[in-house]
Parts: sequence; structure tokens; C-alpha cells
Amino acid sequence: MSGPMIGGLGLFLVLVLIAVRIPIGVALGIVAVVGLSLLRNMNVAMNVMQQTPFEVAANWGLSAIPMFILMGAIAHHSGISIALFRAARLWASGLPGGLAVATNLASAGFAAASGSSVATAATMSKLAIPEMLKNGYDKGLAAGVVASSGTLGALIPPSIMFVIYGVFAEVSITKLLMAGILPGLLTATVYMVMIVGRSWLQPSIAPRIRVEDADGTLWAQRWRALWPVWPVLVLIFGIIGGLYGGLFTPTEAGAAGALLACAIAVSQRRMTFGVLRKSVVEAVVTTASLLFVAYGAVMFAKFLALSGMPVYMGNLIRMLELGPYQLVLAASVIYLILGMFLDPLGVLLLSLPVMQPMFAAVGADPIWLGVIVVKFIEIGLLTPPVGFNVYVVKSAVGDEISLGTIFRGVGWFLGCEVVVMFLLVVYPQISLYLPSLM
Repeated sequence: MSGPMIGGLGLFLVLVLIAVRIPIGVALGIVAVVGLSLLRNMNVAMNVMQQTPFEVAANWGLSAIPMFILMGAIAHHSGISIALFRAARLWASGLPGGLAVATNLASAGFAAASGSSVATAATMSKLAIPEMLKNGYDKGLAAGVVASSGTLGALIPPSIMFVIYGVFAEVSITKLLMAGILPGLLTATVYMVMIVGRSWLQPSIAPRIRVEDADGTLWAQRWRALWPVWPVLVLIFGIIGGLYGGLFTPTEAGAAGALLACAIAVSQRRMTFGVLRKSVVEAVVTTASLLFVAYGAVMFAKFLALSGMPVYMGNLIRMLELGPYQLVLAASVIYLILGMFLDPLGVLLLSLPVMQPMFAAVGADPIWLGVIVVKFIEIGLLTPPVGFNVYVVKSAVGDEISLGTIFRGVGWFLGCEVVVMFLLVVYPQISLYLPSLM
């Protein structure tokens, strides 16, 4: 059996193991060890298994991940998300579907402070959905906007997915983080246009709300609501400004963000021992889970590289003479299928060793490819039967909203994703403009 055939068989076996509920890190590691022993011998497989944990843990780029996670955890536990939603609710109150628009805007802001799609969806589920249901909003719209807007955490920096992609694809993490800004804002804008248009055409799904302060002056209340939001702006401009200006590297940006989040919480007298303890534990547990999957993924990538499968796939693309658009269309089908069954990190680490040489064969920009891949992963967070963000929302709302209703509500936002993906593919400069200025 040839090397590429063994590589393809290994890829199939990983999917089978994951389908029978084997943890993805374990599945990748098992197939890698067996594959390496077939391609070389058991001694080689054991040496790779022994060396890989150190290689993963010692990777300087990955050290940004625990810092970004810690920053997001502190921002969440210190109450930043509540201030964001209150301000967005007041400023969007005059629009059709104002509460849904506010949820979308608050999610974009919190995504920029946390870097996690799941954390954004979980936080907004508790804040926004009860408020929307209390005001008579359609359950599908209420749950759908939270699940979908939560995915903005995968694009808007600091994005953990971009850090991982940059490390494994050997691409500038700083440029990747900057490349995600405009696509993230574009996605939030398209979501907002759809919400306003749909609510205007169907007023029954999003009844108008009237917000006034004690003096009957809405504008006074709006301006007052902006003051508690300053920590988010400090975090966003502190991190993005530092990266864009070259003041620090992505790893240093993670540490600076965590320190800044701590300083803000202390200045607001919200930093208690309980908040610090919960934030640190959350960061440690999440980082350990990510690194364990990364350990299996690195072993699997070495197995695929040794099998020659990536080179074979790149040569196949050259032989078929597929253009970038045809390749994106084929990749979209693959990512949608993988996204139905795997978690975002699993999709990224499983597909990257295969996809990267295929797109390199047609001369695709690796920064642009990073945005497209992360965008596909973002869409996978919403697609049935295993849309992670949908299940996060479901766990937050309990029996109040059925799973089918949430997926129905998400369907409208998946339609928006088609529009956004079309624009990103046809106009690559949306992703590449800001990195090109650096």
C-alpha cells in the first residue's frame, strides 16, 4: 500500500473513531502512532509520541492562548458583558428588532474582549435571551441571534483560532489577527441588516420596545450607558493598537490583555479573590484541553507528511487545474461536513495539513486562506447535527426553547454567511487590506 493511500486511510479512520465518541486528541494520536509504525516502524512512532508533547508545550506562539483565555475569563466574571448589553440595548432601541440588534452588537464587542465563540454565546444566552422573550420576541430569532453572533469570537481579535492557525500554518499571527477585523465587522453588519429587514417586514417576531429614563430623556440615558463600556474599548484598542503599531507580538499581546483586564477589574473594584480564582481555573482547564488536542494533531500532521498525502493532494490539484474559486467551493463542502460532526479545533487541526498544500498549489494567499478557513469553522458552529454554539444556547435556555427552534432561527443567519463568504472570496482585499498596511 502506497504512502498516500495509508494517509487517506488514516484520515478516514480518524473520522470513524470520532464518530464512535473517541475524544479527538486521542483519535488523532492513535491513528498517528499506528500509521507511523506502518510507514516506518514502532520505534519511530514511539519517538514521535515522546517528543511531540515537548514540541507543543514549548511552542512560543501557543503561549498566547492561555493569556487570551485568561483575559476573556476576567472580562466575563468582572461584569463587562452586562454593561455592553445595556448600552447596546439603549442605542438600538429605536430600530426594528432592536433587542436582537443590540445582542448582535454586544456579542461583537464581547468577542473582541474574550476571543472565544463559545464564551460569547454562553454569556449572551444568559443576558439577552430572557430579555427578548420577556418583550415578546420570536424564540427562533432570540436564540438564533445569540448562537450566530457568538461565532464572531472566531474572527474578531483576539481570536484563539487565528493563533492556532498561524502556529500550525507558519503564518504571521499578527497579520492574521488584523485580517479578521474587517470580515468580523462585515459579518456583524450583514447580520444587523437581516435582523432589521426581517423585523420590519414581520413586526410580530420582534415587537418594538420603548426605553426612557426617569426624566423621559432617552438620549441622556444612552450617553450615561456608554461610560461603563470604557473597559471594552480600552481592551480592544489596547490589543489591536499594540499589534498594529508593532509595540508587542501576539504572545505579548495576550499577556498585556490579561494584565489590562486585571487592572480594569481592580479599578472598578470588581476583582475579588473569587473572580481571580474562577478566571485562572477556567484558563488552565481550557488551555489543557486545547493543548491535548494540539498534541494529537501534531502527531497526525507528522504522519500525513511522512505518508506524502499533502504533496499528493497538491499535485492532484495542479493536474486537475482547479482555480481558487472551484477549490473554495470544494473546500466549503468538506468543511460543512466536518463542521457537522467535529468541534472547531478538531476541524482546523484535522483539515489544515491537507488544505494548505492544496491552496498553495493554486497560489492562494495564506493570510486570506486563514480567514476563509476560520470563517468555515465559524459556520460549522451553527450547522446541524452538532452545531456547538447551538448546543451552548440550548444548555443555557433549558426546556424553554427546543433544539429544532434554535436551528430554525440559525437558518436565517446561515443565509447571511453565504453572502459574507461570497464577498470574502470575490474580494480578497476585505481580508488583506489591513495586513497590507503593516
